[in-house]
Amino acid sequence: MSDDFNMSMRKFLKQVGVTSQQAIEEALRSSPETEGKSFKARAVITIDELGMTHEVEGDIKAQE
Repeated sequence: MSDDFNMSMRKFLKQVGVTSQQAIEEALRSSPETEGKSFKARAVITIDELGMTHEVEGDIKAQE
């Protein structure tokens, strides 16, 4: 793959990671009684032009 592809991919994934973390942290701060609880999370990335959908599931545990 080309350098342009690698750079654009890394930039996109960094943006996904950073903005997602910020949104999750804000949601946890805004919700009452989240301490120590675990939440099921799902992330979906789609590229319509390629007919691609990628889904990742996991658990996020709030701070105690």
